[in-house]
Amino acid sequence: MRDLLLSFALYLHRSKRYKSAKIFAKDILFNENNSYKRYFDITIIFLVISSVFILIYEVKNPVPLWLDNYDIYVVSFIFTIEYFLRLWVHNDISEIIIKEYNDTKFLGKEFNIYCVLKKSLLEKLKYMVTPSAIVDLLAILPAYRPLRILRVFILFRVFKLLRYTKSINQFVDVIVNKKFELLTLLFLLLFIVFASGVAIYILEADENSNINSLFDGIYWAIVTISTVGYGDIAPITGVGRAISILIIVSGIAMISFVTSIIVSAFSERLDELKEDRIVEQMNKSKSFMIICGYGQMTKMFFRQKRKNIGKYVIMDNDSSRVEAAQKNGYIAIKEDASSYKTLSRFDAKYCDITILCLTSSDVENIYITLNAKSISRNIKVITRVNDTENIDKFKHAGANELLLPNVVANSMIYIAITQPTMYKAIHAILTGKSIANIDEIHVHNSHAIVGREIGELDFSVHKLLFLGISRDGKFIFNPSKNTKIESYDILLVMGRKISLEYFKELHEGDIYVKR
Repeated sequence: MRDLLLSFALYLHRSKRYKSAKIFAKDILFNENNSYKRYFDITIIFLVISSVFILIYEVKNPVPLWLDNYDIYVVSFIFTIEYFLRLWVHNDISEIIIKEYNDTKFLGKEFNIYCVLKKSLLEKLKYMVTPSAIVDLLAILPAYRPLRILRVFILFRVFKLLRYTKSINQFVDVIVNKKFELLTLLFLLLFIVFASGVAIYILEADENSNINSLFDGIYWAIVTISTVGYGDIAPITGVGRAISILIIVSGIAMISFVTSIIVSAFSERLDELKEDRIVEQMNKSKSFMIICGYGQMTKMFFRQKRKNIGKYVIMDNDSSRVEAAQKNGYIAIKEDASSYKTLSRFDAKYCDITILCLTSSDVENIYITLNAKSISRNIKVITRVNDTENIDKFKHAGANELLLPNVVANSMIYIAITQPTMYKAIHAILTGKSIANIDEIHVHNSHAIVGREIGELDFSVHKLLFLGISRDGKFIFNPSKNTKIESYDILLVMGRKISLEYFKELHEGDIYVKR
């Protein structure tokens, strides 16, 4: 029996289909960034609402057979599958068995598979007694029709909405974060209710016919402190009325305190909730840009590229700069971009992410680069380098492109002094004030122009000036006409916008022009 279980565990451990199925199930149940999870959540919410509606409808109306079958077989079946899927992905028994077997062999100990199974099943049992698992189980019970009383457990299906409705989860989180303050008020409330109930019972039990037990006194205290005031029990003595005044004032104060605590908690979390919403929206996009730092370079970048930038978010750890960015109409959040935890919130697995490091600190830019590349090598990092001595450090960190504002500024100043006419021409082209534009043509391996010679394209016919090719990180200026275009080349072309657009349309599907 032991060898059979061990062989089966080893089979599951080696099975790629089993592992992929378990990963898919876990992903759709817990990963908020999974594209299918949203539809799964909507389906569960619909099933919960429809089953509760059927329960309400059948109180005074006969339920059609098809609707009853839908509730029994469809809703309950899906809830059962969901329950067992959550139980299945909670832990992997086969992995635990294999790990324990390897450890015992390494230590030269005797392998006891029954102890391992017991340990694994206890982990499953611990999950089964958690509140969320109990709610899932109770939501299945109404499918057993012989016991009609089990129909009331349909109401527990409403609690499943806590897992699938994010706004409710956020409200619960806010309450949990203020549990100390709320528990303190709760104990004070219980003390006032108990003391007032005992006092009214002692003072008026003999004179008030409506108060016959301590429970009546506590009931009156709860009704009074909540400011409901049914009127079925009212004090008739002066001391009893004085206690009523005190307990009514206490009730108003309690309600005010609880309201202020909840409001302050939501105010504290409001910015965080907004930031979470922005991160979620970014993760739903196929590609987006993270701009780190809101300084002069970021402002210049937006002035030049705002219409063509697409999805983006600005991150800065200075509140005043974040507020300034938001006032200028940009999407900005207060976060430390150099933190691994911050960058890991963005889904690099499913999204094409470009990080633009424009902070004034080389150290911070290097940390951002390192953390981005540790999350995914596919993240493209374009970073600002203030000190040229740090260029090698940025390259070792994995930066894809380096921006050297000081070097460029010095070169432009020198050209402006020594060759002012050339400076005016270059400045006009770069700022878009000239008729001519410079564009990059990114060539991919599926493009038809791959393998063709430069002379075959004949840029002059389209009134374009071909400047050169960027290949493997090196720029080849004015290559010969016999030079063949290779995959992932970047062609640098200058000309009027109308010519560039026409050239793009002419080679539609072959090349992509990036401005």
